[in-house]
Amino acid sequence: MQLDCVYRLDLQVENKVIVEIKSVDILKPIHSVQLLTYLKLANCKLGLLINFNVLHLKEGIKRVANNL
Repeated sequence: MQLDCVYRLDLQVENKVIVEIKSVDILKPIHSVQLLTYLKLANCKLGLLINFNVLHLKEGIKRVANNL
């Protein structure tokens, strides 16, 4: 597949999980869409969207699944 643009995911673990790291006031839907795009391109089923700009880290973690 030939892509006309560059995609750079933050971290891929064991070719199974993609981790996208953010530090934003609020996670927006575009962040989940970005991660879902990475999941589809890498043929991965699971991704984690982690926002470090929160008081408690567990509030900044969102699980995203790719229903291949």
